[in-house]
Amino acid sequence: MLETITATRYVVPLKEGGSLPGVVEGSDDGTWVVKFRGAGQGLKVLVAEVVVGELARTLGLRVPALKLVELPEPIAKYEADEEVQDLLTASLGLNLGVDLLPGAFAYDGSQPPPADEAATILWLDAFTANIDRTPHNPNLVRWHGNTWCIDHGAALYFHYSWPSKGSNPERFAAQRFEATSHIMWGVATEAAATHERLSAQVDAQLLERILGLVPDEWLEATDAMPTPTDVRGAYVENLLARLASPQAWSPAHAEGAR
Repeated sequence: MLETITATRYVVPLKEGGSLPGVVEGSDDGTWVVKFRGAGQGLKVLVAEVVVGELARTLGLRVPALKLVELPEPIAKYEADEEVQDLLTASLGLNLGVDLLPGAFAYDGSQPPPADEAATILWLDAFTANIDRTPHNPNLVRWHGNTWCIDHGAALYFHYSWPSKGSNPERFAAQRFEATSHIMWGVATEAAATHERLSAQVDAQLLERILGLVPDEWLEATDAMPTPTDVRGAYVENLLARLASPQAWSPAHAEGAR
């Protein structure tokens, strides 16, 4: 599991989108952007953040450090803003902390990453079905001259069908990805070579290790998946099925659109 720290002070909300993440000081003397379990998107967003973020890190991309942040009751109790207090009260327990990168600024395309790095970002998002990295909403920042990947909660959409439809790896495997709409489409090159290089790094052992970083309490059980082990297995099964069917999603198969 990820390292766990305790929130010692809630500093300020980040009013971005509907999730209302907040800047929090931790028991490790660090400052963290915390994504709260009580936000409207629920626990599955936190799972996607960990799985895709740590997969990105394994593939060589820059991702802010992630830690679990235990939110104690006194922090929620003494927050003056009523909306924030309600969110904190609903988020007691383990939340996700993303290392705050002071002075980072939003990616605007004026300083693109090297082509091979851009191709890795594009491949990662295609593989995990992350539709939320577009020119309109890049979810990339520039920090100390490098490009950093953030905000992966929109990926792994398949888990939102649980429990109503259950796990369906074949459906996720066949889900197409619009690579031409991705912010790195005009920067990335060598899509076929990138797919060959990166797909060789992803296997069941790697995915199981990454899923092991997710707390049991974030893995919502269903009738078909009654234990955290079952839920982890479903994530691995879906991702391996997609890996085995690259013709549906790999940017290598979209090269003809250039």
